[in-house]
Amino acid sequence: MAIVRWTPARELAGMEIDRLNRMFADFYGEAFGGQAWVPAVDIYETEDAEVVLKAELPDMKREDINLTFENGVLTIKGERKFSEEVRRESYHRLERHHGTFSRSFTLPNTVDAARISASYKDGMLTIRLPQREEAKPKQIAVNVE
Repeated sequence: MAIVRWTPARELAGMEIDRLNRMFADFYGEAFGGQAWVPAVDIYETEDAEVVLKAELPDMKREDINLTFENGVLTIKGERKFSEEVRRESYHRLERHHGTFSRSFTLPNTVDAARISASYKDGMLTIRLPQREEAKPKQIAVNVE
């Protein structure tokens, strides 16, 4: 057995961090306490001046995903349900979060809301946000005199 030196300051610091985590979890709810599920999202722009948003939503059904676009804000909401195939008591480790989530993104006013499209395949939600024609960059020819 190894001898470990006791450092009271380290133990007090750990207790203080735990207390702060509990305080923020109580105030902000699950989102700050580390228990809420927040899916990962990539956002990029294509050469055609189209913004693409990809969200990882594994193990979800299309019916459990809700998209809204209102006042320039795109909101993705959903719920990943806990599979009852295995009893919760039978798990040795449970790291994947389940439950509801909500992510909102403010989009530029150049996005054409009427042409927004979304697809869901292999656990990946892809949202295409085309820009209005007048917002796309235009090539201007320079005449030489």
